[in-house]
Amino acid sequence: MNIAYPTSETLIMMPIKTMRNKFRLSLLALLLLPSLAMTQDFTNVQISTIQVRDNIYMLQGSGGSSGGNIGVSIGDDGTFIIDDKFAPLVDKIEAAIAELTDKPVTFVANSHFHYDHADGNENFGRAGAYIVAHDNARRRMESTQVLSNGYVQEAYKDVGMPKITFFDSMRFYFNGDTIDLVNTGAGHTDGDVQIYFREDNVIHTGDMFVRYADGNLPFIDHNNGGSLEGMIDALSNLASLINNDTIIMPGHGPLLSRTDLLEVRAMLVVIRGNLVRAKVQGLTQEAMVATEPADGYVEAHASTADWLSRAYVEYTKQ
Repeated sequence: MNIAYPTSETLIMMPIKTMRNKFRLSLLALLLLPSLAMTQDFTNVQISTIQVRDNIYMLQGSGGSSGGNIGVSIGDDGTFIIDDKFAPLVDKIEAAIAELTDKPVTFVANSHFHYDHADGNENFGRAGAYIVAHDNARRRMESTQVLSNGYVQEAYKDVGMPKITFFDSMRFYFNGDTIDLVNTGAGHTDGDVQIYFREDNVIHTGDMFVRYADGNLPFIDHNNGGSLEGMIDALSNLASLINNDTIIMPGHGPLLSRTDLLEVRAMLVVIRGNLVRAKVQGLTQEAMVATEPADGYVEAHASTADWLSRAYVEYTKQ
């Protein structure tokens, strides 16, 4: 039996009225058999390099489940990267970096603890890189976590653990840039970090801000401190931190802008309003889903229903 390696940003898409039971069985299978997810073949994944600014690049994967976008800063001080995808892809990642610089990776900044962004930690840690993350992200890595999409993420070995952590912010002066690592709040998880290259005006947002081409809603890991309310607040904080000329490296997908970020925030505000209205009306989760609070933004399928149901709990439990 093979189960496709799940991405942390989306769930299996099926028609809500006819496939809900199959969806629940698939989710149960992931909960009971997480090790089978590791059978994903990464052979066909290719790493591409996109130049963002003079010495800042974005590495993306194609050809299957390839993990989050990697930010790369190169220069006289060394190599600074943001996230490191899946462990089986590290050789390909290192080869792509070697095309840019002969300096080894000195620092790895984890945007958060999710496996599709941080599973390469052990490889880079073993090679001598210092891993940096929010303190809550390290705490999540210390033990087994069940993500809101059902994926069971095992604890990391010590060699892959962040050795440098912080709570609100920290600053690097590296490769001629001022690099601010900022926690804008608990939205995607309770330990997310956005990395802002101030002089180059480039920011890596991790999964706090992603705009999916297929119309999926942004993944919120309620099991690990994330919330819709927190994500809306975090996007507001991000919008105030950057400007209209800032280039955004999102957690997944192509380069984006502040305008894109504000549009996603506006969508979430509308959906929140619809959820609050359903709460005031005293609707059950099923009745709330039937009103299609995300109509006009995403299709009404099983993953949308699951997303809305988890977000609805934020307001009905108050």
